[in-house]
Amino acid sequence: ADFARGRILLLVFPRSDLFLLVISIFMIGLVVPSNEPKLSNSSGTASQSPFVIAATLAGIKVVPSIINAVIVTSAWSSGNSNMLGGSRVLFGLAMNGQAPKFFTRLNRFSVPWIAISLYGLFMCLGYMSLSSTANTVFDWLQDLVSITTLTNWLTILVTYLRFYYGCKKQGISRKSLPWATPLQPYISWASLFMLTILLITGGYSTFIKGHWDNEGFVSSYINIPLFLILYFSYKFFRKTKIIPLEDIPIQPFIDIANRNPEPQLKRKKGLRRLNVLWN
Repeated sequence: ADFARGRILLLVFPRSDLFLLVISIFMIGLVVPSNEPKLSNSSGTASQSPFVIAATLAGIKVVPSIINAVIVTSAWSSGNSNMLGGSRVLFGLAMNGQAPKFFTRLNRFSVPWIAISLYGLFMCLGYMSLSSTANTVFDWLQDLVSITTLTNWLTILVTYLRFYYGCKKQGISRKSLPWATPLQPYISWASLFMLTILLITGGYSTFIKGHWDNEGFVSSYINIPLFLILYFSYKFFRKTKIIPLEDIPIQPFIDIANRNPEPQLKRKKGLRRLNVLWN
């Protein structure tokens, strides 16, 4: 039941957060000049943030300190989120026979410890930034991961749109879903369009005469052919096909989730009502 709810949640979770993120990127581009010197410095501090630059240009001095605090908490939160999501994805792949079976092993707390351990090993690559020579490789990896985030979201959006139109094709009402997001599929189509533009234009500067950069080109676009090679190689070797919209197994997962509703959350009392970060 938890697996079914997770599958449905992945598909119907609001994309408005992603849409707002993309909109904010475009808005920052309107208030920060493209030739601002601080954008190209390598200080690695909050002063390089376009949000800080915009606030500094507006004469607001306290913003850099606030941004530093936000960056620290966001990095910690992002690490926790990726550790949770990445290990669960690896566990799910192993459950479906798409990864080695030993990744399905759980400890007595029902935690996929092998998947988490493998995922955690890659965090040690962060220490490469301490070496002047290894830092170049780390910068490459950092750029590749950043671009991969775009392709991940594009994949999620395409998956959601297939789910949405699969429901329409099969006559499944959105009211029967455990969760339903408003303004769909328009938000997803808008996000898909803007993220595609960002992916395609990510390394546009390398095509300007006299600005060709091998590292910039590879880090900006290598993920596109890599994704296509992995996708079609899997299709070829596993002999799988793209499932038609009318054959997507949507209703069985909805039925499982509906038969096993989540328990109602207890109403918070006293000081617990002030807790907005943790349950």
